[in-house]
Amino acid sequence: MIKTQHDMPDPAIGIIGGSGLYELEGLEGYEELTVETPWGPPSDALVAGRLAGRRVIFLPRHGRGHRILPTELNHRANLWALRSLGVRWIICVTAVGSLQETYAPRDIVLPDQYFDRTSRRDQHTFFGNGIVAHVGFSDPVSAGLRGILHQVCLEQGRRVHDGGTYVNMDGPAFSTRAESNANRQLGFDVIGMTNFPEAKLAREAEIALATLAMITDYDCWKVEEEPVNAQTVIGHLTANATAAKAIIAAAIPQIPLEPDWPEHRALDLALITDRSLWPEVTVEQLRPILGRFL
Repeated sequence: MIKTQHDMPDPAIGIIGGSGLYELEGLEGYEELTVETPWGPPSDALVAGRLAGRRVIFLPRHGRGHRILPTELNHRANLWALRSLGVRWIICVTAVGSLQETYAPRDIVLPDQYFDRTSRRDQHTFFGNGIVAHVGFSDPVSAGLRGILHQVCLEQGRRVHDGGTYVNMDGPAFSTRAESNANRQLGFDVIGMTNFPEAKLAREAEIALATLAMITDYDCWKVEEEPVNAQTVIGHLTANATAAKAIIAAAIPQIPLEPDWPEHRALDLALITDRSLWPEVTVEQLRPILGRFL
């Protein structure tokens, strides 16, 4: 186990594994990294290695063994740790409930929008403590990375839906039927408990992010189906994790070598506070994110 450095040799691809995906096989030069962050420890040790010749950093969102509730996740620590290791693209894998008849269990949705129903706003930004930034978030998902994932899914013959709105609830309990029906009436597509804060923090960290939303259930709006519970989704989780690994393995070689997408310059027009006023302690906390401005 090692302490990490801020500057890494080449841009890395991050993988955040969701429910059912706690490890990533096939990494060459497997190494576990312990990262200390200004916000405490990430969900688990990060795993580094090479896949298809690219440097890859894997983090199990809920920790190995699924030990962390959605509301207990330290999103800032997770995203800071990934950025400090040179991650510039992130593929998130997340289990979701379907809010639309057309999205069946084991289908894949590639969201292009989010709706926030969470309550912990302090977990959604790196900024504050003397440095103010307001990133543009009208299009919260990297179109380039989502396009790669979509093409891979099509080539592999998977049931995939390109675009859709992910509504993020707190959990850990699943929705009431009234909540589920309200989310459907608002036109949302899938529901989950984790991905929105990751997308917002990734944008602040100038990381291009896209999500494989893997459907496990119909939430509880579909009265002819059994309401969602943890035990009924386990079989779908296993199948979805297998599919996610195959998609990731095929997508990685198609990701550019250099981070030159719009998301990689998200802070150009976002930083409000004059550089001369930045507190040094905050600068040090945000050095992996603000490095190119220093």
